Amino acid sequence: MLKRSLYVEERQSGLAAWSLRLALFAIPVIALAAGLYRGGILTFEPALAALSTGLVLAFCGGLLGIVAFVSIWESGWKGMGKAVGAVAISLVLLAGPAAVLARGIMLPPLTDITTDPSDPPRFRAMGFARPREANPVDYVGATAAVLQRAAYPSIKPIDLDATPEEAFNTVLTLVQKRHWRIVDLVPPRGGVRDGQIEAIATNPVMGFRTDVVIRVRPTAKGARVDIRSASRYGIHDLGENAWRVSSLMTDLSAERRKKR
Repeated sequence: MLKRSLYVEERQSGLAAWSLRLALFAIPVIALAAGLYRGGILTFEPALAALSTGLVLAFCGGLLGIVAFVSIWESGWKGMGKAVGAVAISLVLLAGPAAVLARGIMLPPLTDITTDPSDPPRFRAMGFARPREANPVDYVGATAAVLQRAAYPSIKPIDLDATPEEAFNTVLTLVQKRHWRIVDLVPPRGGVRDGQIEAIATNPVMGFRTDVVIRVRPTAKGARVDIRSASRYGIHDLGENAWRVSSLMTDLSAERRKKR
């Protein structure tokens, strides 16, 4: 007598499959946006649109993964691994942008930060390096200065007990350690000429460019260093320029303390 075996097919969750597809598809979209912008094929706005598309795909994949997780938990269908994978990929892709957005969303819409709003360091060579459609190289003026003082009261010039040449060399070393691309370099000359460094800093993921100018000016007791960081594009830097200026100033103070 032949025995019949009952075959029950376990159902797969379609939501889980689609959540993973969306999350995985977001990876090449973001990578392509970064690669094309870094290669000069895309300009800022199309690159930002492509990046936003990738992040939206990641968000939708993660959200669908959560829905699939709940559905699978209740129904017992297969696909839990895909749902968890989709959520994990989305968290990895969205964590960085979410942290930057959370940090900067309450800050004023500034794109140009300087330690000396009354006499900001001026871009010289950068005026020729910036594309025509980029933000102007001229400092925006009194309104921005008021907003900056309210949001970032600690950003001020730093006075060093060092010769202008020593201060300049220390700053130059810090710029090189950050791998900023130096566009112009003017060493100080005693009390006759200010030292100045113009460089381009890039975002680590997308490669968005920010222009930085550093001025070293002689004083009666040594040298004063001023920094200005200005985003090439956009209407809000989400606090990125202030962070860059503060970070460089902190490292500069630490380096000078080591040499005392």
